[in-house]
Amino acid sequence: MTSATRGNTSEVGRLLRGWRERRRVSQLELALRADSSARHISFVETGRSRPSEELILRLAEHLDVPMRERNSLLLAAGYAPRFTRTPLDDPSMGALREGLERLLRGYEPYPALIVDATYDVVATNRGLAALLASLPEELLAQRPLNAMRLTLHPRGLAPRIRNLREWRGHLLAQMERQIALARSAELRALYEEVAAYPVPDEAADEEPAEPVPYFALPMVIEHDGHVLSFVSSISTFNTPMDVTVAELAVETLLPADAATAKYLRSEVG
Repeated sequence: MTSATRGNTSEVGRLLRGWRERRRVSQLELALRADSSARHISFVETGRSRPSEELILRLAEHLDVPMRERNSLLLAAGYAPRFTRTPLDDPSMGALREGLERLLRGYEPYPALIVDATYDVVATNRGLAALLASLPEELLAQRPLNAMRLTLHPRGLAPRIRNLREWRGHLLAQMERQIALARSAELRALYEEVAAYPVPDEAADEEPAEPVPYFALPMVIEHDGHVLSFVSSISTFNTPMDVTVAELAVETLLPADAATAKYLRSEVG
């Protein structure tokens, strides 16, 4: 084994061990899932054996490694990346873009948006535009727009969210779960930024919310003199083969009560 090969083997073994430990899976359990042996997994992790391309992908699948990081595993072992990362504005993505735009339009008058892995906004519909219309221009002019910044910034939606303490806690916990699943310095930096935003005084002093008869935690927000309630649903692509597509998420805000639905139908159409 050459020194270059040993280096590749050692690096991919270290990365695979890190993902396995992060997922709290034993070598034996991983071996059973991936149709391998604990001995071989051990040899791979310690650099004594170079895994095949197929084994790396199989282990990554069972460890729920993000697609971007699967490419990193392949590179670390000396193989070519398997998954492309095609810009969304590439001509080859035309059918995907058209489908996503149709999906957003079809959800109107209710708010919906598409974000990437770090919550940068890729597309929105008229329902969301109406919800954001009263925000300061300097926030809306930032590019790329970021959903977490717009929601939690003290000059963004935060002062208008009546249950900000609960909703903020939900969003930060969501980001913490994602950080635990993926090694993303960008996501960690975004989390540290938005977690440090000051909480408006009225939210800091609010009494704990009474139990509400909702089927999910709502975002209760004031908008043009009306109190609107939404519950959030997030959808991702099944079996993606491109990093860009794998990291897209469609978030829809479903009216949590009849008054919110009626208001949106009258205002957005």
